[in-house]
Amino acid sequence: MNRLANATSPYLRQHADNPVDWHTWGEEAFAQARERDVPILLSVGYSACHWCHVMAHESFEDDTTAAYMNEHFVNIKVDREERPDVDAVYMEATQAMTGQGGWPMTCFLTPTGEPFYCGTYFPPTPHHGLPSFAQVLEAVARTWRERREEVVQSAGSIVAQLAGTGFPSGRAPGADRLDTAVEVLRHDFDLRNAGFGGAPKFPPSMALEFLLRAAVRRGEQPGPGPGADADAADTALAMVEQTCDRMARGGMYDQLGGGFARYSVDAVWVVPHFEKMLYDNALLLRVYLHWWRLTGAPLAERVVRETADFLLRELRTPEGGFASALDADSEGVEGKFYAWTPDQLREVLGPDDGAAAARTFAVTERGTFEHGASTLQLPRDPDDAQWFAEVRARLAQAREQRVRPGRDDKVVAAWNGLAIAALAEAGALLEVPEYVRAATEAADLLVRLHTGADGRLVRTSRDGVAGDSPGVLEDYADVAEGYLALLAVTGDPVWLARAGGLLDVVLDRFGTGDGGFFDTADDAERLVRRPQDPTDNAVPSGRSAAAGALLTYAALTGSERHRAAAESALAVADRLADRAPRAAGWGLAVAEALLAGPVEVAVVGTPDDPGRERLHRLALRSPAPGTVVVVGAPDASARDATPQTGHNGDGQVPLLAHRGLVDDRAAAYVCRGFVCDRPLTEPAELARRLGVRGTT
Repeated sequence: MNRLANATSPYLRQHADNPVDWHTWGEEAFAQARERDVPILLSVGYSACHWCHVMAHESFEDDTTAAYMNEHFVNIKVDREERPDVDAVYMEATQAMTGQGGWPMTCFLTPTGEPFYCGTYFPPTPHHGLPSFAQVLEAVARTWRERREEVVQSAGSIVAQLAGTGFPSGRAPGADRLDTAVEVLRHDFDLRNAGFGGAPKFPPSMALEFLLRAAVRRGEQPGPGPGADADAADTALAMVEQTCDRMARGGMYDQLGGGFARYSVDAVWVVPHFEKMLYDNALLLRVYLHWWRLTGAPLAERVVRETADFLLRELRTPEGGFASALDADSEGVEGKFYAWTPDQLREVLGPDDGAAAARTFAVTERGTFEHGASTLQLPRDPDDAQWFAEVRARLAQAREQRVRPGRDDKVVAAWNGLAIAALAEAGALLEVPEYVRAATEAADLLVRLHTGADGRLVRTSRDGVAGDSPGVLEDYADVAEGYLALLAVTGDPVWLARAGGLLDVVLDRFGTGDGGFFDTADDAERLVRRPQDPTDNAVPSGRSAAAGALLTYAALTGSERHRAAAESALAVADRLADRAPRAAGWGLAVAEALLAGPVEVAVVGTPDDPGRERLHRLALRSPAPGTVVVVGAPDASARDATPQTGHNGDGQVPLLAHRGLVDDRAAAYVCRGFVCDRPLTEPAELARRLGVRGTT
């Protein structure tokens, strides 16, 4: 066993019995490199990464390769999910050197941490123009011995170049820039297969959220449906509907158990990379929920319920949080748990139902995946819904007899924040209290285990034990987002206070001084470069996420400091709107909320008043971008029903201050910047005012 045996990260523990003398990231490893006068080999990956497993089997478990690594390098293994700051710094270097990035990431560093050679996966033998891993090791070791001065100079130059890349301040995008982003996305839209670009195809969750919000602002109405003329993708909403439909009907979506895989390896959504990540499913759950809220699409509602159930069933931890991921592999084979052959369907269902299921799920004799197996797709809904439900249940029960993929059960604060927001909203909108309870329990875990007495976050925990990696910007921002969603749904003002505490840390510790944010706090470990990635990738960037949470908090409290910080942070979205809007999807979505106000709805009434509950439920269904909702008891200090701006010091949410009943009835105040319209008591009036689909 090497030094990884006691690591909290499941990914690191997977390498604990490698013959490689792995170190965790830290001063001990760098000190040893200086003492031995050898370079550092940094390997970064994560537990659900298929090619990380491949390289481990091929190279890190090989005694000869490991012996060479141990002799010529100090070897460090990093879980990118646990240390996103380390990953960000060296991924930036990898992309600068090679023009691409990915995992596993392999970087060679000086003993002071400066990168001088980087790559991703290296095969055990030369393959398709790639050198073998052994060749790379030998070349780097030889260069270190014979051309040391050149290596050190090159490493210093690389760091200097990276440090020189900045993100100037500016202004948030206005309506014209947001419309430009819609047009750029329309140009990139795949009219035949939906989504954007070619293979591989990633779920564009944040771009879809932006397009939904843009569709509301532009007054777009649902079209004839995803199955209509492909050229109908001339609106923001049509792009959302077609993409969501194709993703949910393709192999990337688990047709038996719900939940989405990481991405599709092809352009037609048939074969996924089978790992399932918490962040993808949290973000997509919210997109499908908002699609349903806007249009009432039955497919959207089904996907929301099934994905939420998947989160609770397969990713929930005993402590109440949500695990990071499910592996792509089982029994060492990618996708084995999920793929089917016609014979396997017939074995479970019998000849008739098996043949019908093969047609329903597009399972062919030739196979759509590997070894004659097929991923399950659902090109169209079966006519017999009861038969379909029974077949799915039987297949899901049979699948449970297979060896399940491994689970990375560490709890990541940021990703749990995303899940909390999605589940809280889904529970409220679909009236499933279990989802809200699960969101609240996950938030309680973050308060209890991830938050110190000083209000600072740790990024991860596992088995009820907090890790030692400090929270980064996305942790503070996404957790605050989750807490604010719980406030909207439950009305409990404690979540406003907790979100405010996290956002105070954001403003005090992460600011760049010119309106932006660093990804690490000012007192975090010093790396060769302080990471500052403003682009939205698989998850919202810390900067975009912070802008969203700051804007919501400002709408609830009237804080100009928070609103100004949100507006400044959105300058990157403005710069990317016409160049790469997919790299700023969440920032553009937040900009839509800023442009809309956002709309503020304060609902007051006694807790047992069904009228308050009806108004509250309608307010949560508002499709207006970034609508902020709060519910509570009427303010005893309100002399009349005239809206007034004000704060009180009694723990009440400021947006509720001076909001009273109207003729002893529950009332909803629709406001913008704390300036409110006439209070409404009738649900139908509120629904019309907010543009809610239907009334309840």
